[in-house]
Amino acid sequence: MEMEYAREFPYNHTDRRPRKRPRLAWDLSHTPKAQSGINYGQVLGNVSSFGHSRVHSDHASLFVKELAQKGSPPWRHDDKDGHYMFELGENLTSHYKILRKIGEGTFGQVLECWDREAKEMVAIKIVRSIKKYREAAMIEIDVLQLLGRYDRYGSRCVQLRNWFDYRNHVCLVFEKLGPSLFDFLRKNNYRSFPVDLVREIGRQLLECVAFMHAMHLIHTDLKPENILFVSPEYVKIPDYKVHFTSIVKISMMLLD
Repeated sequence: MEMEYAREFPYNHTDRRPRKRPRLAWDLSHTPKAQSGINYGQVLGNVSSFGHSRVHSDHASLFVKELAQKGSPPWRHDDKDGHYMFELGENLTSHYKILRKIGEGTFGQVLECWDREAKEMVAIKIVRSIKKYREAAMIEIDVLQLLGRYDRYGSRCVQLRNWFDYRNHVCLVFEKLGPSLFDFLRKNNYRSFPVDLVREIGRQLLECVAFMHAMHLIHTDLKPENILFVSPEYVKIPDYKVHFTSIVKISMMLLD
């Protein structure tokens, strides 16, 4: 039985790898939309560019709590678990507009947003306003900046575009990628991949892991949920929960 192929992939990203096969026809679903019920927004805190300046866990907003910045929703409390609450269509600072929720995990939530300045879609990871998760997010930012410094073309690792602190929530801005390997499989009833595609994805994962090892980093949470498609045969790895193999070496590289 011949395998069907599709002409398009639903995400407009440039694949830097040469295409070796026709595109798969398996349906790629859009990630589910967030519930637009009683959600809450918050005020802009300290917007920082790349660098190694830290946002401490007890960081206070640079703005008065009850005073909403122009274009920002009114200040409202987080939920009982420290998750940021929102309504679809609200602003996340004047820079981003929230369009939908595309994921949630122990760390917090991932929202699809429109970047008004860059005129593109981005994925923003909003970390829970709890000390241990904020501290972990700052470590992840350091790791992402280190990887980005040596992976200049973003061919292996997910690119961190920016980060900022928004009402006690560390927010990481990423390039918008496609569905995860897990979501793709689930949508297609766990239908097996062609062997050559499995081989190609496996090769890319090994390249990424080898690249991280060269940076003295070990990815500690590699799983189908953390493998994202850029195109039908090109993947990247996000969510950098890592172990440092050489603290001294990493410190020198971060300060370089």
